[in-house]
Amino acid sequence: MIELVIFDCDGVLIDSEPLGVAVDRVALADLGLPMTEQEVIDRFVGHSHGAKTALIEKLLGRPLPADWWEPYRPLHRELTEERLAPVDGITEALAAIELPSCVASNSSHRWLRTGLGLTGLYQRFEGRIFSGAEDVAHGKPAPDLFLYAARTLGADPAACVVVEDSPHGLAAARAAGMPSFGYTGGVMPAERLAGPGTVLFDDMRKLPELLAARHRGAELAG
Repeated sequence: MIELVIFDCDGVLIDSEPLGVAVDRVALADLGLPMTEQEVIDRFVGHSHGAKTALIEKLLGRPLPADWWEPYRPLHRELTEERLAPVDGITEALAAIELPSCVASNSSHRWLRTGLGLTGLYQRFEGRIFSGAEDVAHGKPAPDLFLYAARTLGADPAACVVVEDSPHGLAAARAAGMPSFGYTGGVMPAERLAGPGTVLFDDMRKLPELLAARHRGAELAG
């Protein structure tokens, strides 16, 4: 029986990944690290800001100033305000899901409030939003964030399921001992999401029935 459905945010609830990738490409080019869209996706999608900064510093061979991202914040804000939308089908899916749920993302609380607020989803999860960047010592792919969310909401980790769209998020779910559903309708290739305990699906409208089947005790396939 499912006690808690744990949703990632970016790429699962809000369609923010393409916008973030576009801004990252501009920033990386300015830093002397030009990358294709797919290279940015492969290297950085699913990372917290701190983890992404560490990766860029490793590639550059030098440290970055603490405020290196600030010049690109206006561009990100502009794209977000103009284009950010809920992931296709998620509004219908959430309306059909009656199980307890929460959000657990590597993003900051500031971004989670902004992104979920702009897409009309914040009130759906208010009070049940967890940040890997701020609430735990180690974000995904460590299991800490999912275990913290389960503990805070009084759910048995073994009775939680995770909805993710990144390899790091799914690795965190596996490390936490939580079955997972990997959404393949976003920027990440399906083969990067496959793994033990993970059911892949390509349309958010399918999620309510997948959860219902799991809740009824149907065995996970995949």
